[in-house]
Amino acid sequence: MSGFTEAEVASIDPSLDLFEEIERLKTERKAIILAHYYQDPDLQDIADVLGDSLALAQAAVADKKSEVILFLGVHFMAETAKILCPEKTVVLPDLDAGCSLADSCPADQLAAYRKAHPNHVVVTYINSTAATKTQSDWICTSSNAEKIISQIPKEKPILFAPDRNLGAWLARKSGREMDLWPGTCIVHETFSERKIIALKAEHPEAELIAHPECEDTILRHADFVGSTSKLLQRVAEGSATTFIVATESGILHEMKKRAPHKTLLEAPTKDETREDGTCGCQECPYMKLNTLEKAYLALRDLNPKIEISEELRVQALRPLERMLSVS
Repeated sequence: MSGFTEAEVASIDPSLDLFEEIERLKTERKAIILAHYYQDPDLQDIADVLGDSLALAQAAVADKKSEVILFLGVHFMAETAKILCPEKTVVLPDLDAGCSLADSCPADQLAAYRKAHPNHVVVTYINSTAATKTQSDWICTSSNAEKIISQIPKEKPILFAPDRNLGAWLARKSGREMDLWPGTCIVHETFSERKIIALKAEHPEAELIAHPECEDTILRHADFVGSTSKLLQRVAEGSATTFIVATESGILHEMKKRAPHKTLLEAPTKDETREDGTCGCQECPYMKLNTLEKAYLALRDLNPKIEISEELRVQALRPLERMLSVS
């Protein structure tokens, strides 16, 4: 099944307190709830662990008590949890919660590249399918990518896949020449340089912080570039009182919790098309497929399950374990 139908969601008893029901089912199922910062606020609030891709992968490995993982994120994240924890039941509220980056780098195309460039070390962003991970030497996240690049001997050529923007940023930071796979994030490539410059002019005291998945036209104006967790840390601990945030808007929920006295402005995008005049372009449409109702049904029914063949899992596990060993 790809997810719950509208009829199944509508059939939920409206008198139920879904927060209480999820808490009850979590105990009954011996479950842990892992959620990414880009999820809706309600889903972030029910999480046992809220984090970026690296933190959630580490949490899946560290947890020794649960039998079930309810993953509130996108498909590659839940797949990663299953690769690392094969003995556990991993459920994702909506299997259609995918990722443009993962879609941009099919495993067969990466395998063809490897065949044509046998001397290259393939470093693959965690935003990739299990099958694509099997064709990788290293997996990385935006939190640990610099450290992983530094592990590779300087004489070895590198392919960085699939995010070309993150790869280009890493190349500048590390001084390494790298081949870059031509993938991008549909959210992080929507930000408008012209509108951001105008917003900075309106708020000269503001600090522009950006995720390295953003295009270079945005990153060159940023006062700080960092992973999801680093952006959170910057807002909480930085001296600025106003921040323009160039990443998926779900992160603002946790930022407001950590720094309630600071002003947070969403970085404007190229397209503003909502009927009500506001823009939802900073939202990942895949992340937002998960809802509180679907989370409840997933925990109740233990579906949709993430299924991976053991052969594929073992092959995908190797580069993930290599990443975790230096993280």
